[in-house]
Amino acid sequence: MVIIKEIPLAQIRRPLPRQTDPNKVAALMASIAQEGLREPIDVLEVEGNYYGFSGCHRYEAHQRLGKETIKCRVRQAPLSVLKKHLA
Repeated sequence: MVIIKEIPLAQIRRPLPRQTDPNKVAALMASIAQEGLREPIDVLEVEGNYYGFSGCHRYEAHQRLGKETIKCRVRQAPLSVLKKHLA
């Protein structure tokens, strides 16, 4: 079951380093500031903690805009699924 909800950026753990394209982040910042976020980022909820593995440009754009929350598509998963993402 997938739920869409606003989650504080500070509660989303991003365990894998990602490279972002500054031009793409800047374009997203302009779009988000004007229209809001169109496409939620995907997060896993494991044992009450949120983990983000995609949406790094959207996440960074929200950070730079000073937003406290981001719209997320939340999928609950057991610890075994998280471990597969980290392998």
